[in-house]
Amino acid sequence: MEKQEMDELLKKAEVLIEALPYIQQFNRKIIVVKYGGSAMSNPELQKNVIKDVTLLKLVGFKPIIVHGGGKEISKWLEKVGKKSEFVNGLRVTDEETMEIAEMVLGKVNKSLVTMVEELGVRAIGISGKDGGLLKCEKKYSDGKDIGLVGNITEVNEQILLDLLEKDFLPIVSPIGFDDKFSSYNINADDAACAVAKAVKAEKLAFLTDVEGVYRDFNDKSSFISRLSPDEADALMNSGVIGGGMLPKLNNCTSAIREGVSRVHILDGRIPHCLLLEIFTNQGIGTCFYADGE
Repeated sequence: MEKQEMDELLKKAEVLIEALPYIQQFNRKIIVVKYGGSAMSNPELQKNVIKDVTLLKLVGFKPIIVHGGGKEISKWLEKVGKKSEFVNGLRVTDEETMEIAEMVLGKVNKSLVTMVEELGVRAIGISGKDGGLLKCEKKYSDGKDIGLVGNITEVNEQILLDLLEKDFLPIVSPIGFDDKFSSYNINADDAACAVAKAVKAEKLAFLTDVEGVYRDFNDKSSFISRLSPDEADALMNSGVIGGGMLPKLNNCTSAIREGVSRVHILDGRIPHCLLLEIFTNQGIGTCFYADGE
């Protein structure tokens, strides 16, 4: 065997050895992955994410996927001549939009199930309506009525725990209903956060279209690799964090304060970002951890 070939094999062995303590640490632990953004619309990235989550399952993790589908919903709304409207990052959802959103999210859900099954892992796709998984009430944005957008009030986590116990990989579509059984579109970040808290997940990972958190987004040297909730609060109060990152940070701090051990914001456009964050000493995104650690 040539030296170059041997060096390449040794590098692979080193990667596996570096991953070993993390595999041991998180064996049989629940990890919730919020899957959305560009990683959903790019077929190659989509396959990479599903491979990552499947690998986590095969090495002993208990993953749950909560997916979005905003770009796909916008595409289908455009097909019927309907313009997408957003308020503070939330889609204004009338009855027609709700009908299309539920249809599209159901289609996305089953396509993800198929991809996981093709890799030899049993998956079950469920809507937040199934078994009353995600109960909600009408959500307002800064007091403004944005239609059939739901604020989660209750999670029936036993459904997910039962599926995990039976060795299934649950894939959750963020649709729920209220006490009168009216359907609501739920922000996927909110759904993932609520699920992670309810199942007492060890990790919650948000796959996004940014590398993580910056003190100044225009200054790449200001990247923050680790944040506590108090530090995140200080950043948000200082006004340096804005736009769509603000509600995401609120979800991260809320999850940590309610028992989730680690929360990660990762760039889903980077191939195998989940594996790089979880199984390497350095990591690539922003990791949130409890105050005082």
